[in-house]
Amino acid sequence: MTFEEFVDARLQALLRYAVMLTGDPHTAQDLVQETMIRVQLKWRRVAASNAPERYVKRMITNAYVDLHRGSWLRRVVLGGFAPPAREVEPDHAEHAVERDQMWIWLGRLPRRQRAALVLRYYEGLTDNEIAEVLDCAVGTVRSSISRALATLRVEVVPALSGGDER
Repeated sequence: MTFEEFVDARLQALLRYAVMLTGDPHTAQDLVQETMIRVQLKWRRVAASNAPERYVKRMITNAYVDLHRGSWLRRVVLGGFAPPAREVEPDHAEHAVERDQMWIWLGRLPRRQRAALVLRYYEGLTDNEIAEVLDCAVGTVRSSISRALATLRVEVVPALSGGDER
């Protein structure tokens, strides 16, 4: 498979994955674009791996986790956190509010915890696969997911029961 064939076949899926990680379609596009430049430069190594898509997802995940370590020029924020732009049907306003609130809750999680949740519940990966993508131990994956879910429970349960919303 050539780099061009890989991009044609998997770019949209990689972009959806990045949107789930970042919560912002523009940041996701930048993340995928920068990663794909690196992938093209290392294509022989990526193509030689057993699972090129998993290799690229690992690169995207690492770039996402390392976003805050970049140059101060790349950290200029022009607006607040916004959920990905999607068409919201007027009859489904309540669903849109719930979805937006979930984006806010996910946005409060540390990057590694959010990445672990996205890999588990959006990508459907096992603990071993997540550990491979995040380059950490399986126990670290389990504790990251556990901590993230515990944090979300603290946020979500009071909100759903009509308690204090944060």
